[in-house]
Amino acid sequence: MSFNLEITDMDLGDTPIENIFINDYMPMANGTYVKVYLLGYKYAHDKDEKIEVTNMTIAKHLNIPLEDVLGAWDFWEEKGIIEKIDKTEVNYGVKFLNLKQLYIKNNLSILNKEETGNKKFRYSMKDLIEANQMPAINNMFNNIDNIMRRQTVPTEKLQILGWIHDYNMNPDVIEKAFYYSIERKGIKSIKYIEGIIRNWYDKGVTNIEALLEHFKLNDERFYQYQRIMKSIGLVNRNITEGDMKIIDKWLDEYSYSMEIILKGCESSSKASNPTVSYIDGVISSWYKKGIRKIEDIEIMDKPPEKKEIKTNKNPTKKNISNKTRFHNFEQRSNKYSADELEEIARRKREAHFLKIKGD
Repeated sequence: MSFNLEITDMDLGDTPIENIFINDYMPMANGTYVKVYLLGYKYAHDKDEKIEVTNMTIAKHLNIPLEDVLGAWDFWEEKGIIEKIDKTEVNYGVKFLNLKQLYIKNNLSILNKEETGNKKFRYSMKDLIEANQMPAINNMFNNIDNIMRRQTVPTEKLQILGWIHDYNMNPDVIEKAFYYSIERKGIKSIKYIEGIIRNWYDKGVTNIEALLEHFKLNDERFYQYQRIMKSIGLVNRNITEGDMKIIDKWLDEYSYSMEIILKGCESSSKASNPTVSYIDGVISSWYKKGIRKIEDIEIMDKPPEKKEIKTNKNPTKKNISNKTRFHNFEQRSNKYSADELEEIARRKREAHFLKIKGD
């Protein structure tokens, strides 16, 4: 058995893109910045000195303003994966750094700090690798990456491991801290998130149950989001913006109490894959029916009574026509053969003729 690539008759060129860019850097940028990077990288890979490429060339090729191209290079320079050459106001060069080499350097710098006695990270890369083999921690890191919309770097992961130890925090609570900071407060700073965790620790909040009680006292609407998600069985899934809008509709537009909403969430037990949208179908139908209180549900949401359909108890019974006394009449001809009938007819004809002659 072997694996082969088809060899084409015409070489139209290829541009290899490192997976580190696709996995780590692409998710953190908007689509325009990604397109600028890829097109510039393609020009750098072609190395055709006959073609003069400028930032204006890229702008025209992508049909975007020049300011967007310059903004993209500022963004990628800030992320440390390109360098500007011969800096001018507009027409400067761009050097694409080797991402594999950057990754190795970053990891070596962490190890070197540990070896020189830097106590900032009490966990080593070996500890990080071992921690990633634990499903709860590995799942936490993956979810944090989704919340951050980028992949967390090793130094950040080492900090997070420290939080688990220092604050005796469950991984799912740390994940909620990231979500609360970014989606609720709009802040992506690791330092700010650590402050949230430290505050929760000081208040004895180290598990999901305690966290719900904390939100109930300090952020009622966020508590309502989390309580509803828990009732549906989605406590470990971060609520989306769309889900929040639906729940806001129940609370603000419908003016429903948590009691009636949680009653609607009970219908999730009938669904194999319950979602907030599924529950919205139930609760919105209640609103249209005029249900406003929990007591109204039993009265106004009764399933329609099934009408009894009368069916013929003997569907196979054949229709029998009404009989008269003539149905029992047996024809005499049934007792004679064809020859005998013919003979009887002949005799009657002869008798008839004789009678006529006698007259």
